[in-house]
Amino acid sequence: MAPQARPGSRRAAGTVTDAARRSVPAGPAGLEPAVALLELDSIAIGIEAGDAMAKRAPVDVLHAGTVHPGRFLVLVGGAVADVEEALAAGCEVGEGSVLDVVLLPAIDPAVVDALRGLRLAGEAEALGVIETATVASIIDAADAGVKGANVRLMELRIADDLGGKAYVLFDGRVSDVEAAVEHGLRRVSDADRPAGRVVGRVVSQLHGTMRANLQGDARFAARVRGEG
Repeated sequence: MAPQARPGSRRAAGTVTDAARRSVPAGPAGLEPAVALLELDSIAIGIEAGDAMAKRAPVDVLHAGTVHPGRFLVLVGGAVADVEEALAAGCEVGEGSVLDVVLLPAIDPAVVDALRGLRLAGEAEALGVIETATVASIIDAADAGVKGANVRLMELRIADDLGGKAYVLFDGRVSDVEAAVEHGLRRVSDADRPAGRVVGRVVSQLHGTMRANLQGDARFAARVRGEG
């Protein structure tokens, strides 16, 4: 599957402050300007593909590991040419086991923050949700949403405890959130994407009780037990 270049960034209102960024847990530094993620259905082949990626090009960062349900992810970041070379190597080795792939030559900083674990409290009039069947697709959708509309990226949840699914939450005015969801869905509607349901919804005037549930621990059992 040939990785596709993505458009440039449009900075959204409600940009995360430097103080907020400093509060983000230590995570994948070096994930700019370019990022690529390879998602495979085999752990063994994923390890081999990750090794090939590390050997092919001097990327700034490489993170690899398992997610539910038994998939393997390899995330690389750094200079565009190096990331492209590394991804090509991974795709070659992983051929036949690659579920999905994303290449972002100029990833939006809000997506990097979300990958590092930053969660923002919702405060605007509308909530946007995109749900995908793969991690690569949700990273792609999140990037398209914040670049294409004046929204904040509230949270990015990937794979674990989701059966391999992933989702992103946007916050903003109704018209802006609608645009972000539309951009995200359009980005991941490529015919080369793996089969799997992609869902987008916009909820205006989210009820306070539902907002509180989303801002706590998203796992149902934890909510019932009052753990988050």
